[in-house]
Amino acid sequence: MAARIRKGDRVMVIAGRDKGKVGEVLKVMPKENRAIVKGVNIVKRHQRPTQAQAGGIVEKEAPVHLSNLAHVDPKDNKPTRVGFKVLDDGRKVRYAKRSGEVIDV
Repeated sequence: MAARIRKGDRVMVIAGRDKGKVGEVLKVMPKENRAIVKGVNIVKRHQRPTQAQAGGIVEKEAPVHLSNLAHVDPKDNKPTRVGFKVLDDGRKVRYAKRSGEVIDV
């Protein structure tokens, strides 16, 4: 199955503690059906000091399930579903079903 959510996409959280927040996808984990979104699902981790960085309590993003994410429509910044279509030049692209706008550049 083709990936509907990819790294770099703008997504909105549609369920859970961070419902309504918008962020950019930093990493997608397809085997776990999860993604890490910038500024969403922030958790605190106790970090042991290493040679590279100091110890202490670090805040970082935790993975969010893909079912709780929706693409943000490029036209009106509202959540939309994603469809696939083949353009005249033969490329298969993702598009926002809400406005018909092509997501892939």
